Amino acid sequence: MVFPADDLAARDLAVQAGQLLLGLRQRAATELADPDVGEQSGQASLRRAGDQRSQDFLARALAQQRPADAVLSEEAVDDLSRLSASRVWIIDPLDGTREFGEPDRVDWAVHVALWERGELTAGAVALPAQGIVLSTAEPPSTPAPASPDGKIKLVVSRTRPPEFVQRLADVLDAELVPLGSAGAKAAAVITGQVDAYVHSGGQHEWDSAAPVAVARAAGLHASRIDGSGLRYNSEEPWIPDILICPALLAGRLLDAISAVRQGHE
Repeated sequence: MVFPADDLAARDLAVQAGQLLLGLRQRAATELADPDVGEQSGQASLRRAGDQRSQDFLARALAQQRPADAVLSEEAVDDLSRLSASRVWIIDPLDGTREFGEPDRVDWAVHVALWERGELTAGAVALPAQGIVLSTAEPPSTPAPASPDGKIKLVVSRTRPPEFVQRLADVLDAELVPLGSAGAKAAAVITGQVDAYVHSGGQHEWDSAAPVAVARAAGLHASRIDGSGLRYNSEEPWIPDILICPALLAGRLLDAISAVRQGHE
């Protein structure tokens, strides 16, 4: 059997997992209409099922298509043998589990990325409820500024907006745009809906690996908020902060971030 190239595999697996999740969500909507099923318990059950079913699908598919590769996933026990592997798939089977459980939310995603010898070489972010997939197989065009009048739009968490980004918005006179999952936030930058995604509260590697791979393929800037590089497949798969934005805005944003950090010290 011949399997697709890595970037095509990432795209196809993200799309297929997304279709599985949409099916789960549709069936759950029918169950939640039953007055005997409590809304909160029904949503909690849907979220658990989404995480597990997508994980099971992606794990099986990668084991079949790339049996020699290691996998790092939010929903699986971390096998540290990946640290000596030359190829590691970094996946988030359901990014934005909270939003997935809310019937009207579309800001959740599936992330599939490949790390090879220190670099992200393939990635896909599927936004199933929006019918969108962004991938390195077909890199999006670099977006035009979301705010032609010069007012920068910064995407932030809809439930936990960091105080640091509020201070940054004040310095830049920027508009804050709340969204759900990390993948949805990065996708908003990649598609030009907002100008930048700045996050300072820390996140796991699977939250950003696929979005960063796609953003870079689209010609965008992606780094730590001090401008240093993002590292993946670390022993502790944690990234303290991140900036994704158009390359032309990177210098201005990094300078403003530096000023905010110095003013807070």
